[in-house]
Amino acid sequence: MTFWFLLLLGLATYLMVQRSVANITQTPVWLLWLVLMTPALLLSGWTLMYGVKQPPPPSLIIWPSLICLLLYWLLFQWGRRIPKDTQTEPQSPESQSAIHPIAEPVPVRPIEPTEETQLRNCFSWSVYYIQNIEYRPQAVICRGHLRTTPAKAYQQIKTNIEAEFGDRFLVIFQEGLNGKPFFVLVPNTQAAKAENSSKPEKLTRPVLALSLLVATLLTTTLVGAKTAGVDPTTLQSDPTVFLKGLPYALGLMTILGIHELGHYLTAKFYKIRSTLPYFIPMPFFLGTFGAFIQMRSPIPNRKALFDVSIAGPIAGFIATLPLLIWGLANSEVVPLTEKTGLLNPDALNPKYSILLALLSKLALGSQLTAKSAIDLHPIAVAGFLGLIVTALNLMPVGQLDGGHIVHAMFGQRTAIVIGQISRLLLLLLSLVQPEFFVWAIILLFIPLIDEPALNDVTELNNGRDILGLVAMALLVMIVLPLPQAIARLLQI
Repeated sequence: MTFWFLLLLGLATYLMVQRSVANITQTPVWLLWLVLMTPALLLSGWTLMYGVKQPPPPSLIIWPSLICLLLYWLLFQWGRRIPKDTQTEPQSPESQSAIHPIAEPVPVRPIEPTEETQLRNCFSWSVYYIQNIEYRPQAVICRGHLRTTPAKAYQQIKTNIEAEFGDRFLVIFQEGLNGKPFFVLVPNTQAAKAENSSKPEKLTRPVLALSLLVATLLTTTLVGAKTAGVDPTTLQSDPTVFLKGLPYALGLMTILGIHELGHYLTAKFYKIRSTLPYFIPMPFFLGTFGAFIQMRSPIPNRKALFDVSIAGPIAGFIATLPLLIWGLANSEVVPLTEKTGLLNPDALNPKYSILLALLSKLALGSQLTAKSAIDLHPIAVAGFLGLIVTALNLMPVGQLDGGHIVHAMFGQRTAIVIGQISRLLLLLLSLVQPEFFVWAIILLFIPLIDEPALNDVTELNNGRDILGLVAMALLVMIVLPLPQAIARLLQI
């Protein structure tokens, strides 16, 4: 299990480094990857030498992590590429790395000097008084003073620019570092592609989605059979025992599928071009590496960004609750031992999570005491993993769902600060609950900057702000351990 976990972690880390920093530093990706993997390799070596019963000393966790973080930053800065004349160029929504593929260069006619008058005429002094226009290789930046509400200004300027230039440009409205909003015109590569191509882009691939669904059902059923206590050697003599893994498989895939459908249907509501949900099969560990959708068009505003981002975690959590409560009610209560932990389904200590403890007490009642752990039913394992998936997605960092949510609520600048604080808090929490350590390290290297919506200035209404705060409260209830005062009150 240690080998497969290391392999999975190493692959995920390599892909993360390659995707996030390979284009902005000349330092070899393999070297950055090796630095990131060093703490995990050291801990794995300790486990192989001394076994899981002897915990590693804190110095083996803290010092290698700090040294590797510093070394990673130095290596990254040493090879960093600074493109000429583009240091202040805004990022285009077309380059959203988590949900938007990087668009291929497509020839787009830039604004000519004779067209500058037309561009200036698009900015009415009573809506947005323009002061200067800056020309970048892939953007035209228009700075000035906002004279009306952000929503009205964006809609009016966008309408004027489309009337003058058609669909040549995407109009982005961002907040500058000085707090003043500015407009950015970037080439509309999708429109240029459609004009230059005789065949429309094929967005949905139902055969691929169905094939991955079936493959993931098989791999999760295999893992579910092992979770149910089936000996792999008996599968050859009696293949029907394979079906014992179906409760786990169907439960987990239902949660993941509903989570992605939440994103997909909300994106469709806002007319954002998106693919079908794709599952990622994996024949070990959990049986799947999750599911994802890709969105192929920019998000129009912060309201749409919030709704699309929060729809997945809410839908997944709603699907998780009944499955988890039913699974807990059909689980067995076992004595609390040294092997009890957060990731041990045979002896799970529910007090590692506030929400899990409350749901466990609701489902098991007086059977659950202060000296009890839970041997999870396969459906409860799937529900518990649903809680973990919800928590990981709600982390308010970068391009995770939680990062999009705080970006939509507070704006890009405040979201970066929240993301940095959240990463450090999770790292501190991992000292108390070591199961979070690997995820805390991964979060440290997820970029904090989220891609802007087209209208990234207009704020949300109070209802969405409250819903976002509820989502963050849900995250806290999942990841924080049960306080001793509440444990005594619940008698667990």
